[in-house]
Amino acid sequence: MLKAKSLYHLIVYSIFFIIILISFFTFIIINNAHEELQEKITTLKEDYTNNQKALLKNYVNYVIKFIDYYYIENRDKFDEETIQKNLILALDHLNISSNPNEYIFIFDINGNLIDNSNDKQEIGKNFLNYKDSKGKNVVKELIEASKNSDGGFVNYFWSKPSLTKETNKISYVKSYDRWNWTIGKGVYLDEIDRLIKQKEEEYSSKISNYTLQITSLTILLILYSIFIYKNATILIVNDVKEIGKYFKESEEKNEPINQNRIALGEFKIIANYANDTMTNIKLKSSMLEELNKNLEIKVNEKTKELSNLVESQKQFLKNSVHEINTPLAIIRTNIDLLKMKIPENKYITNIESGSKTIQYIYDDLSYLIKKDRVLYEKEYLEFSEILKNRLEFFEEIVKSNSLYFIKNIEDDVYLKFNSVELQRVIDNNISNAIKYSFSKSAIHIKLYYINDNEIEFSVTTNSKIIEDTNKIFEDFYRENKARGGFGLGLKIVKEICDKNFVTIEILSDKKETKFTYRFKINEDTTAWRWIDVK
Repeated sequence: MLKAKSLYHLIVYSIFFIIILISFFTFIIINNAHEELQEKITTLKEDYTNNQKALLKNYVNYVIKFIDYYYIENRDKFDEETIQKNLILALDHLNISSNPNEYIFIFDINGNLIDNSNDKQEIGKNFLNYKDSKGKNVVKELIEASKNSDGGFVNYFWSKPSLTKETNKISYVKSYDRWNWTIGKGVYLDEIDRLIKQKEEEYSSKISNYTLQITSLTILLILYSIFIYKNATILIVNDVKEIGKYFKESEEKNEPINQNRIALGEFKIIANYANDTMTNIKLKSSMLEELNKNLEIKVNEKTKELSNLVESQKQFLKNSVHEINTPLAIIRTNIDLLKMKIPENKYITNIESGSKTIQYIYDDLSYLIKKDRVLYEKEYLEFSEILKNRLEFFEEIVKSNSLYFIKNIEDDVYLKFNSVELQRVIDNNISNAIKYSFSKSAIHIKLYYINDNEIEFSVTTNSKIIEDTNKIFEDFYRENKARGGFGLGLKIVKEICDKNFVTIEILSDKKETKFTYRFKINEDTTAWRWIDVK
């Protein structure tokens, strides 16, 4: 028996749901406003910094042009010392800013302060060994940055005249080569804090308005919900009581709902849809059960067939690779014996080149078989020595293809990596370079430290342009199908690099193609796998 008070419970639950729903949306709106504020702050910082950098660079370049002009105009009238003294006075007038925090400074190559348009008391002092509150050797870095052809930016802490304390500052410096001057101008970055505070106040006001509006809306919706549900209860509660017993009888007797016993037309429509739906459900359920039985049988059969086929292929490949190793070793041994008896024979060289080609293909296949069953642990390796050894291995192949190496390998380059995986990366890049290089061209090999944390390894060839660099790492893909190869090598390289967070860059045009790899020296990315003991 349906009790009328359950509708009142529904009212309470509905109101509670509305409160939760509106609270949820309120949270989303406030959170979005906060995220928007953070994005605005980030953008504001970037825009402010970039704008200030551009202004600083333009101003310093303007000062240098002014110095050149002043020197040319006065070099026939005065000696250089007099020109410099007069120039300093002219630069003080050139700095037209009324802000004491914006000033031009000049250091000589030894760190002596030549000019400070804001504070003349410091002129003549040596700041070469001055360090800021963060321990940065400021003047040394300014002098070094200025030596770049386009100057440079340096971020540091320096005393701010208006605050008499160190504040974060960024300066642009550029060298004036005639006198070995470092000329610069900087800007203090604490100005952005004021702008950020202003934005935070604006968004706080906006959030407060949102909260007030949503709270008002919530109250109105609650009152409206109470009004609607109270009136709806009065209208339908009696009819619900009358039809409830008929639904119960139909359920117990497993019979369709008798529409003649239902007074309301709306509920008759519902009963009709319910009867049709139940009939269709029973029919489709029966058909679905039969279909599932047949489908399950077929799926089991196909799964068994595929499993057997895959297992057979794996076993065949494994056996084939093992079978290749023994005769390959015999061939290599006999080649070495022949070379001892008949040195410098081109036919033996070609045979050796072919055997080495088979060798690195064998190494690829062996790696593919083992990679999902073996844990490739990392160790500290001398990258430079391994690379030299692999280049020596490929030397005969290179000669037989009328190519040659140009090596630029930094000594004592170390990293934490697996030796097998590193060799696959090196071998496949070299073999790919040999395969697609133009005849009688050079293959450029480079290896060097980028910084204390990264190593760069690159292979550059004179070859046809790679039309689609995104596809060359796909299975069995070859850019030039007229040339040989299985198309597996670069796929293996990509998998190894992705696993070890090695970045890959490919640049290709009509003149040359360059593969560049950046390794983290101490990246700990050892992948744990279950070892297959079969």
